[in-house]
Amino acid sequence: MDASPYDALLLVSFGGPESQDEVIPFLENVTHGRGVPPERLEQVGAHYRHFGGVSPINAQNRALLAAVSDELAAHGPDLPVYWGNRNWHPLLADTVREMAGDGVRRALAFVTSAYSSYSGCRQYREDLAAARAGVGAGAPRVDRLRQYFDHPGFVAPTVDATTDALRALPEETRDGARLVFVTHSIPVAMAETSGPRGGAYQAQHEEVARLVSEGVTRATDVSRPYDLVYCSRSGPPRVPWLEPDVNDHLRDLADKGTRAVVLVPVGFVSDHMEVRWDLDTEALATARDVGLAAVRAATAGTDPRFVAMVRDLVRERVEPVAPSRRASLGRLGPCHDVCPAGCCPNPRGPRPAVGGED
Repeated sequence: MDASPYDALLLVSFGGPESQDEVIPFLENVTHGRGVPPERLEQVGAHYRHFGGVSPINAQNRALLAAVSDELAAHGPDLPVYWGNRNWHPLLADTVREMAGDGVRRALAFVTSAYSSYSGCRQYREDLAAARAGVGAGAPRVDRLRQYFDHPGFVAPTVDATTDALRALPEETRDGARLVFVTHSIPVAMAETSGPRGGAYQAQHEEVARLVSEGVTRATDVSRPYDLVYCSRSGPPRVPWLEPDVNDHLRDLADKGTRAVVLVPVGFVSDHMEVRWDLDTEALATARDVGLAAVRAATAGTDPRFVAMVRDLVRERVEPVAPSRRASLGRLGPCHDVCPAGCCPNPRGPRPAVGGED
């Protein structure tokens, strides 16, 4: 492989608290500028306090950081890997300053969000732009790697995890089990403006659900019905968010005679708090209450294929690889490298962002 035009890789993620004392300051960062009352923060904070105030996301990012570092060191390009978060330490601003101090001049950014939306793409680009602005003239240039929702390194581990979860169901319900793909709900207005032409957030999830369902059918020789549903709705009730909610959907399935489901957290690359609380705690309790046999499939985490996918995305930009040759399993084709003007706009108005034309 030729010498890389980049001298670092930056892992960009959401962040999370790691003690009880950090819960409310973290949530204040997440909701900054939105006027969320303290009592609402305490309600959400209870989810974290249920787990000792510790979100699993930082530990998972440390594991991914180590795995990707080893992958690049073994197979190239041999780039140092940094890590910065949107909402909690290590914060992006501090990490970008560290990179500048280390002499990094041009870096690639891998974001732990596989889909197109304001919160999952452009907001991270805005955060990177703000971090670079805070450093000033010595800040490294940062180019974001593309979205990877239909990359085989993400889809294949999800197929295997879903197949494994099916095996954990009681044998008498297994063949009739329904697959329930779950992702984070977002406001309908945000969904409608996601991607360069709108509607990308739902379309991308629907495509991944189809790909995983077909993979599970091939692996088990049984075709199963499946649904795409949502979790983690927040915000004022007057603002419409994507539905159906996973708990409402489970109740509806039970009413219609479904006996078993596999919850597939296809919207998440690792076991975020939304997975641990919204699915493992709330949704599985709902399933028990309505008499559904239910198991939750694993997320990609540090599956070697997912880790190798990160290297593959880096390789696309380093070599470079023609878009027609990029790994993409679905009908939508590989996502763009550079976000077009107006892609996933900020609902609160324009802000500078890296990796785009606006």
